[in-house]
Amino acid sequence: MAREDHPPRRSRRTVAKVTDVPAPSSPAPAPTTLGEFRKTGARFRPVKAELRANLLARLGAGQPSLPGMVGFEDTVLPEVERALIAGHDLVLLGERGQGKTRLIRTLVGLLDEWTPVLVGSELNEHPLQPISVWAHRQIAEHGDATPVGWLHRSERFGEKLATPDTSVGDLIGDVDPIKVAEGRTLGDPETVHYGLVPRTNRGIFSVNELPDLAERIQVALLNVLEERDIQIRGYRVRLPLDLLLVASANPEDYTNRGRIITPLKDRFGAEVRTHYPIELTDEIRLLHQEAQTSWSGDGTFGMPVVPEHLVEIIARFTRLVRESSHVDQRSGVSARFAIAGLETATASAVRRAAIAGETRPVARVVDLPSVVPASRGKVEFADAGSDPDDERELEVLEHLLRQATAQTFRARCAGLDLTGLQEHFTGGETVESGELVSAPALLGQLGTIPKLAELLGRLGVPEGEQSAEQAAAAVEFALEGLYLTRRLAKDTDGTRTVYGA
Repeated sequence: MAREDHPPRRSRRTVAKVTDVPAPSSPAPAPTTLGEFRKTGARFRPVKAELRANLLARLGAGQPSLPGMVGFEDTVLPEVERALIAGHDLVLLGERGQGKTRLIRTLVGLLDEWTPVLVGSELNEHPLQPISVWAHRQIAEHGDATPVGWLHRSERFGEKLATPDTSVGDLIGDVDPIKVAEGRTLGDPETVHYGLVPRTNRGIFSVNELPDLAERIQVALLNVLEERDIQIRGYRVRLPLDLLLVASANPEDYTNRGRIITPLKDRFGAEVRTHYPIELTDEIRLLHQEAQTSWSGDGTFGMPVVPEHLVEIIARFTRLVRESSHVDQRSGVSARFAIAGLETATASAVRRAAIAGETRPVARVVDLPSVVPASRGKVEFADAGSDPDDERELEVLEHLLRQATAQTFRARCAGLDLTGLQEHFTGGETVESGELVSAPALLGQLGTIPKLAELLGRLGVPEGEQSAEQAAAAVEFALEGLYLTRRLAKDTDGTRTVYGA
């Protein structure tokens, strides 16, 4: 096989580019003609053999096979690895937001970094394995001078979101009337305009939400999966395609929009069920990996900080919503629910910093209520179809958020002596907080706070990072925990929150 570090010369037509694949490494000199390429001793290697070899190399080196897939290490990934080693096309089944599309796109990282193609080929044909009439004619005319280019793996991926209006022409191809008008006969294979599947030849093609594809269109994929070729109208066009076909689908008992026809199901070599993170630690890892919270502001304040206890509350909140009897269990609660929630809480902290003049935004418990209305549209309730303005849905989410906060407080502050903080309220004093109350304003109402350093330590704040904003976030969490465990009273009026005896 040819070396992988060759400079790119892209084919004129590619299907898609996966942007999260690492950038190409430094290129080295490479063959640019068929003659030079043959002298390297390279051989043709099918895509599935390429994926198998690179996967086994990673496993043998102790490297993660599909980096970035959180919570699938002991469940989903072994099944996917076995399917790839067996050379199977596969279908991923699972509720929304379980990372199916992310997993499919990550497979691209198992392809060779660079692969040789005939320059100008619509089908990304290998110089030693031409499959089209055009390619055979090019080689017959130019011989060893036939131009050879190099395609990066990020351009060897195609995907189609299945919709009811998807046609066979979109996926497989159809007659191009312009080519016919140019004088070619209808029997000429070069009058065909290829669809997305053949244009992803020598790559990975993904069909997202496969059941949404009309059944008569699913039939068009039967030959691709079994005979590895395509049929276009009445043409005797045999194009032995070389690709991995991966599909994703929600469980059919939920979507009710269609089904995967039995002959097509039978042709997929493997069916893999995905799931939401099983462990709380995986939910938290996923939030750290996916949520966009490390962005800088407009220069008036520093980058926002999201304390670990706040991330844990969002993670617990998401899990409680998934388990709630009020939520449609067939629909599921997407990982995007948690990600958007954490990003909303961070945005609330940045907004407060801009208005109140804080130099370093730190998310606090007071920022959590903003998550509920922002996330409401991401949850399908079991009694869907009732009044869309029903306030009971908000009440359910608010109750679950309080429950998640209480669980986090018990987990992190169990055994911590907070009587000193409680004693501040014995004389009838109160502490006012709110989404626009700055950290100095909050701390100024409390004076000296007993065991503050121990509280910060329990919440995972390193000694060198214990700022006033971090202290305010910790104290407010403790006050909320005391209220939720019925050791302190609280009165809320809009954005104003008052803690008291």
